[in-house]
Amino acid sequence: MRRLVGATGAVVALVLAVLTGCTAPGGSDDPRGAGAPGGAAGSGGSAGPGSSGGSSPRPTGVFGAAPRLPSSPALPGWSHSPGLARDGSGFALLAECREGEEAPEGGVCRQHVAVLDAGAKEWVLRRSPLPEVSSATGISANLLVLGPGRALVEAGGAGPGDRTWFTRDGGRTWRAGDRRTVGTTPEIPVGAVLATDCPAPAGASVDDCARTRVVVVSPQDGRRRALARVPLLGAHPRPAERQEPDGSWWVSGTDPLSGRAAVAVSRDAGRSWTVSRLPSPATGPGWYTAVAVGQDAVYAAEMGELTGGEPVKNPMRALHRSVDGGRTWQRMWTTGPEREPRTLLGLPVPGPGGRVEIGGELSGYGSGDGGRTFVRLGDGAHFTRRTPLGLLRETAPCRYALTADGVRWSEFRLACEGEES
Repeated sequence: MRRLVGATGAVVALVLAVLTGCTAPGGSDDPRGAGAPGGAAGSGGSAGPGSSGGSSPRPTGVFGAAPRLPSSPALPGWSHSPGLARDGSGFALLAECREGEEAPEGGVCRQHVAVLDAGAKEWVLRRSPLPEVSSATGISANLLVLGPGRALVEAGGAGPGDRTWFTRDGGRTWRAGDRRTVGTTPEIPVGAVLATDCPAPAGASVDDCARTRVVVVSPQDGRRRALARVPLLGAHPRPAERQEPDGSWWVSGTDPLSGRAAVAVSRDAGRSWTVSRLPSPATGPGWYTAVAVGQDAVYAAEMGELTGGEPVKNPMRALHRSVDGGRTWQRMWTTGPEREPRTLLGLPVPGPGGRVEIGGELSGYGSGDGGRTFVRLGDGAHFTRRTPLGLLRETAPCRYALTADGVRWSEFRLACEGEES
């Protein structure tokens, strides 16, 4: 079974099929139109002093065509936890599992690291710090790219004492460490990744924590440091792992006054934050909110349990849209008991002119009017994550595609040993 691993190291099992449609349908509707039925614009909140808050997300030079990355389908095993750096380099973990007479009882999985050097024509195998594991245990390791040539491999546990390995030379050497948080940092450095930990009690994992905190995974040494200033978003704030293309950082959580979903944005590397409430259709808190910045709008997918209909694993309650950088929001889509999309894997994919794409559990869905209406794009699911080069989409069984503008996709393949013809 193929398994994708989240940032906390928890294993998320997904059965993926090849997506037959890639881009959202064309749309020319004015992205600044009226709000969706049943939802009004959310009111803006505030954070600490110095918040810049409200510039419209219209950066230049970051929404062009995505670079073309080379394929390396002959690499062994299957790939997971892929990541890219701004210079076009990248890392991925590979798992090669053997069963039967040639393997120990129950089978064994060998774990590799694949590396793409900047400007290289293929991915190559580099020394992996990860040990072999039994097939019964499964693959739970995770990889975080922290800049050109830099990455952190996590063994897979969620506790502070679980092992990590950091490289700053493209995977040629690795330095062992652990997940413990050491000290604080006043800002988020370039190349860093955001995560969470549990400050108390000592040794507790994030999954068992009464109150989590936002931490920065440093590109200098791979260690975690608590962010000095964080937004007030309840007991379990959830940061977006990566910086968005306009330079913003996002954290989601719960508005302390209303108890409903809220998000916070920083435009000064985490020194200050601006909080805004979402016009949620639910009266209580959800799970988290997945935010993606596009050329002319910001989209926030509110995740949480649905009312009515068949239960799903990755439920999306609503899709919100902002055209002023996250100061105010309109609820464009409210999930019902039947109409799709009802799920989201990863992030929404914003495009120009009101285009937005949702990767659901069974299919992709595209909108040309900012998320008011959707059409099915075809059979097959895909998981989308943010990278410094754009949004990276994973499909089955070894196919990836990268986009910077939400319209044009650059495809590549990696570790296709077990791909069925």
